[in-house]
Amino acid sequence: METDKDTFTLTYLNEDDRAYGLAGMAISLAALDAIDRVISVSLDAEGPMVKFAGGYFFSSSPSVSPKAVWSNMVHNFYITSAMVVSNVMARSMVRRETDVPAEVLDRIHAEMLADGADICSLEPDEVDSLYRKTTGGMRRIFANPRLQQPIAEFARTLSRRRTLSGSEIYDELRALRLI
Repeated sequence: METDKDTFTLTYLNEDDRAYGLAGMAISLAALDAIDRVISVSLDAEGPMVKFAGGYFFSSSPSVSPKAVWSNMVHNFYITSAMVVSNVMARSMVRRETDVPAEVLDRIHAEMLADGADICSLEPDEVDSLYRKTTGGMRRIFANPRLQQPIAEFARTLSRRRTLSGSEIYDELRALRLI
């Protein structure tokens, strides 16, 4: 796992690494009961590997209270943060059987602080709380020895099938007893 010092992009080492990263993101969506926000995931996508339903993105309407809009933005920020953390945890903890390098988690935390302030007007202590909640929750999943084999199987399914809809993700994870 390499990081670009200027823009913080996590590069994939190979196709297998990419499949584990996508598996981690899909599993985090299931853990946060957010699969319904996903149209599909694809290893072959030229852009983002996760295609979200329209309701995921910011939308404002005079009929929706500002508090409801803000709460939705914070929740989506939490989901996105969990996906990033899960991507690196699945690749490190399950695929390579090692902990996520501290510098990677530090960079994710720094990006969360910047994005949380910019996107949701969150204070640093609020972002810190979300970061702890995200890393703690996802670590319980990806460090669990009982779940590592089914997670690896799901990554292999993604490698084989290439693209899954939100409902197919749910079905695959349920069959593997990950949800």
